[in-house]
Amino acid sequence: MGQEEKLRYNDKELEEFKLLINEKLNKAKEQLTLIESAYRNDSNNGTDDTSPTFKAFDEGSETMSKEANSQLAIRQEKFIRDLKNALIRIENKTYGVCRVTGKLIMAERLRIVPHATLSIEAKNMQK
Repeated sequence: MGQEEKLRYNDKELEEFKLLINEKLNKAKEQLTLIESAYRNDSNNGTDDTSPTFKAFDEGSETMSKEANSQLAIRQEKFIRDLKNALIRIENKTYGVCRVTGKLIMAERLRIVPHATLSIEAKNMQK
């Protein structure tokens, strides 16, 4: 008789993913703090006493970097939210189950994208 297909990860495996996710979550929060402090510092570059030409040029790049920073912060916040949701799925023991196929997402994929909710198979169906 062939090996029965595994339907979910066991507690030991879930604990492993939980450690990985918490590690990524801490790094993501640190990065968000850095992005936010860079954003705050951007608005105070101290270019008031430089030549008007440079100031006009600098304001343009400042606006651009503020926008880029804002986008980065939004992406980072979403990543943090996704990681927190993954922790909830671990608590519910539904972590690693594809929300489309209901099959188990490969552990290799989850190690790279720990907040994944789709298997490669389901992701390819979306294309």
